[in-house]
Amino acid sequence: MCLASALDIVSGGRLELGIGAGWNEEESGAYGIELGSIKERVDRFEEAGQVLVGLLAQETTTFNGRYFQLEDAHNEPKGPQQPHPPICIGGSGEKRTLRITARYADHWNFVGGPPEESARKRGVLAAHCADIGRDPAEITLSSHVRLGPERDYQKVVDEAAALAAEGLDLAIVYLPQPYDPDVLEPLAQCIRDSGLR
Repeated sequence: MCLASALDIVSGGRLELGIGAGWNEEESGAYGIELGSIKERVDRFEEAGQVLVGLLAQETTTFNGRYFQLEDAHNEPKGPQQPHPPICIGGSGEKRTLRITARYADHWNFVGGPPEESARKRGVLAAHCADIGRDPAEITLSSHVRLGPERDYQKVVDEAAALAAEGLDLAIVYLPQPYDPDVLEPLAQCIRDSGLR
């Protein structure tokens, strides 16, 4: 957490902290991190949400969980964003991930799919928010949109517009590999021409 707070400070309050339960076994294995079962990942993730908010926003944090134990832990100095930097949670699990999102996230990232599925998941998130008395409008909604190797810029814009019609706030465009900066200007021009903001 010290690193996150330091990054928030040196960036002038531009940090957004993206978290999830973990899924990439190849990546985690390369670092010697055992992911565990899906249940263990989500249990650990739920505890992590409580710990993160505590460390980023409170003077001291005490927590006694299965995966994390803290006793009057300090995280100083705090970053400029109050009460803490925005937390982005990616994932679509309806029973737990979206419930955790309702409790801790400022931004939810739908991992991608048709606009109807995005809208349905958004409804599940809204129900979890209602359960805890939170306004779902407080949570920014984003989704992945992919620019394929054929470089169909209009397809990207059309997908983003369809998701926006279902409540999407932000489209995150994935670029094709190998990365070529020449795709950026035509993509930006297509977005400008579309009137999407």
